Amino acid sequence: MPSRPALPLLLLLLISCACRGSDSKSSDAGAPGATPQNTGSAPRDMRDDVLSHRTPYIPPQCYTKTKDSLGRTHNPCFVCHQGSLIPNYVDDAALQLDFSFPSTARRNPWTNLFVDRRAAIAATSDEEILAWVRQSNYLAPDGTPLLARTLQQVPADWDLDHNGRWDGWIPDIAFSFDALGFDHRPDGSLTGWRTFAYYPFPGTFWPTNGSFGDALIRLPEALQQDENGKADLEVYAVNLAILEALVARRDVSIPPTAEGRLGVDLDGDGRLGTARQVKFTWDPPQHTMSWVGRARVLQQQGELHLAAGLFPEGTEFAHTVRYLDVVDGKPRMAARLKELRYMVKKGWLTYGAHMQAANREAFEAQQTPDKTRSVGVPSEQGLGNGAGWRLQGFIEDARGQLRPQSREEHAFCLGCHSGIGATDDSVFSFGRKLPDSAFQAGWFHASQRGLEGVREPVRADGRGEYAYYLEHNGAGDELRANTEVISRFFTPEGALRPEAADALRADISTLLLPSPKRALQLDKAYRLIVREQSFTRGRDAILEPAAQVHREVPSGDPALETGVGDPIPGPREGTITRYPGLPSGGEKVSVPGRKTRASQSGRLADTR
Repeated sequence: MPSRPALPLLLLLLISCACRGSDSKSSDAGAPGATPQNTGSAPRDMRDDVLSHRTPYIPPQCYTKTKDSLGRTHNPCFVCHQGSLIPNYVDDAALQLDFSFPSTARRNPWTNLFVDRRAAIAATSDEEILAWVRQSNYLAPDGTPLLARTLQQVPADWDLDHNGRWDGWIPDIAFSFDALGFDHRPDGSLTGWRTFAYYPFPGTFWPTNGSFGDALIRLPEALQQDENGKADLEVYAVNLAILEALVARRDVSIPPTAEGRLGVDLDGDGRLGTARQVKFTWDPPQHTMSWVGRARVLQQQGELHLAAGLFPEGTEFAHTVRYLDVVDGKPRMAARLKELRYMVKKGWLTYGAHMQAANREAFEAQQTPDKTRSVGVPSEQGLGNGAGWRLQGFIEDARGQLRPQSREEHAFCLGCHSGIGATDDSVFSFGRKLPDSAFQAGWFHASQRGLEGVREPVRADGRGEYAYYLEHNGAGDELRANTEVISRFFTPEGALRPEAADALRADISTLLLPSPKRALQLDKAYRLIVREQSFTRGRDAILEPAAQVHREVPSGDPALETGVGDPIPGPREGTITRYPGLPSGGEKVSVPGRKTRASQSGRLADTR
């Protein structure tokens, strides 16, 4: 095996698993592969702060066996662990090379991966599961959120601080979107939320692996108002376009906009005229950018901030994880939610603060690699991720109604939303938003349009992103459990089928959507976990016990090595096109904040 590069100074050890602070309130995870206890319909005590294991922030996907029985190496790790864009200073591509686990995490705690539920899946009829997924557990018949009603009189076992009220986020999304993606209450008023479509993150988050997802963003009121403090939808839309330019590091088209009214040269042509794009010109100190409306005034006063790759304080995101419905023989997003996830940016961190935090974590990880991460105390407002955000979630109870997540269930979210190279300010989705050339300029919900006909995103090196993932992972998921994708896209020898890759280039639904049969089986498998309330043992819908996953990671070199010779570059590393690009793109560009790395080979390796 080639000599490995030294761990970079800013490396956080495996999804921030070496973040400081150990948690002593943790019981043993049980024997590897143990069947989880069926808790039936017992209510969840949200005040319970005892963890069943000490690393709930390391996701099941990190336990994948990267070497198969034929000696080939599979690398799904690069989609999370990769060269980052400043101000994400966690350049953690070296984590592709070995299992850098603290010793307490060597035993795989995600034992639901090994439970055989095939008989229970087969015993559930298609009609039963379709009736289940088509019943909304979020919206009441009048279009108002059911959770909001419940939280108005918070149940005693959800009231963690015993003050008689819910102090976390009260869900207020109506899921009624107009042609611009803005959300409206039943009375027609705006909620402030705007939905956007994005390229699903490779692997687990593809619908073919179990769930549909959506994403919504809401900016603070100042970014929705004109300079006099009056709500102004044009101002709000322009500020969202500015934010898109800042996060995606690209120019963004907008409807013809009078710059004189806003007092900002949006298109960077040196005058206040009619802008048809927001020009990405952020390159301080020579060039900066500005919000419009009241936010511009606050920015000038230093009360609101703007920087490439960062969201302004007060930004909110919402994300639903849903079952799969089948309509007219095609998988679709179901009405029923598995989870409702929320995050809000509570404070601003400068580039320097992000760098110092990454340096501090890297140093501590090297000094005490076996120390596990502190995940905070139970709170109605969820958990902080250490980068300015608070994460909060709701998940189904045994009856299928949404309830707040426990401390341990919340901690599951921290691993991905902090301390990895793939995110922009802890967020996956917004930097992957469909470009302005897409339907409704990318501001649409899955209920308005499906995935059919959406072209494959192109990496900055000019390669198709999804085909690249398939080629280097040799499967359509990290666990290599999706036999349907393997059959569709690979030859018996494990090579990517050229005709399947050609179809994928023109239409991502050929990969992302499962067959109707598989969709319903995945629904059935997940509902069994819901009825057990065994989320702390894993949330993945698995149709049969996982075979390509470590029950316990062997200790000591070379057992800990993944078999990856050189880290594979992430999708934003390259100079052919801006990421995410479209197949017609080919113009060479320079993206401020990009760290360049020499081109490295990382194809599915045959080490026989």
